[in-house]
Order: sequence, then C-alpha cells, then structure tokens
Amino acid sequence: MAARDYGQYDGVTRGLELVGERWALLIVRDLLVGPRRYGELAAGLPRIPSNILAARLKELQAAGVIRRAPRSRIVIYELTPYGRELEPIVLGLSAWGFKALGDAREEQIITPDAMTVALRSAFRADVAAGLPATAYAAQLGSAELRIRVDGPALDVRRGAGEDAARGVDLAFAAGPEIRRLLSGELAPARAIATGAVRVLGGRGELLDRFASTFHLAA
Repeated sequence: MAARDYGQYDGVTRGLELVGERWALLIVRDLLVGPRRYGELAAGLPRIPSNILAARLKELQAAGVIRRAPRSRIVIYELTPYGRELEPIVLGLSAWGFKALGDAREEQIITPDAMTVALRSAFRADVAAGLPATAYAAQLGSAELRIRVDGPALDVRRGAGEDAARGVDLAFAAGPEIRRLLSGELAPARAIATGAVRVLGGRGELLDRFASTFHLAA
C-alpha cells in the first residue's frame, strides 16, 4: 500500500509506512476532530494538491485507518476504530512539536481543527477536575471555537462569530501569541495588558483559569 518500503520488520517501520507519507497525519489530525467531506478536508489543508489529497485518502482507506461513509446523499470520511487508536500518538506529537514551535511566519495560518487538537493536547484534566465548569469562546486567528470545560471533560466545537460572548463565561481573541500563554511564558494579566489577548466579553480574570487548564511546556 505505502509508497515507501523501508525494508525493516518492526512496528515503528510499519506505522511509518502506513501514515508517514506527507499530509497523511494531518488528515488523521483533522478527522480526529470529526468526520469531514472531501471539500472540508481540502479547505482545512489549503496547500495540499488535490491529487495528493485523493491519493492519501485512498492509501489511508486501504490501510484501514479511515473509511468512506455515505450520509444523506453525501460522502464523508471518518476514522475507523483502528485509525482512532492514533489519537494519543497525534496528541503526543502535538505536545512534542509545540516545544520547537517558535514564532509564526506570516504565511502560516491557524485552522479550527489544528487548534482543537492543540487544545486537546494542552488540556490538564487533573487541574480542571478541581475547577468550576467554564465555557469559553475563543477567536484564535481565523479559528473560532467554543470551549467547555466541565470537570475533567473537555468539549471543543467550531463557532464564535459576532455573538462570541453570548452564553459563555469568557470570550477572547488572540493570534499566534496564544502559544506564549499556553507555555506560561506570558502571564494572563500581561497578555491582556499588552493586547496579545483581547477580552471580548465576560470575566477577563477567567483567563487565569484558562491558562491553568490548558498548558504545554515550551
């Protein structure tokens, strides 16, 4: 199935042969957030050539990682149970890669699915378990997310928009500077004071709670 054959017999080698081709793990990352149509996958990976996306989907299907599922006259792609076993690996890679992230380049974007996975990897369920349930609306670059933390449970969904502050405890906006908040490099109060984070509604002091709930070591 895989274009690469490393000629070695072990689990790491076989895993790379299945999902190590360029773009393959990013497709898996986005499908960990939820099922996607072909066009939604293409929109979330704006630099992927259409022939490469089609090839990767075909390869991942052949490997049993994803499957096509008809839904109301449309076709969506979703992870199989075997493919969903990649979740801790992708979250671990997200946290590991965060350490070398550095500052964003001008042409780099933040997508909703990528940010959702980043928040999942940063989520500290042990800390959240001792805090009151809290709902956030976050505009992170072009990604608009609704985030609800209820004890050790995390729910992240798309959607904030003009009514970002409605029905949440804190609504805020940030760009790539969110990295410095998640790493602890930038304290919440300082983030607001410098404009790295803009409070759009709700209680600004809850940014402290957000920062303690979501943390990635730099």
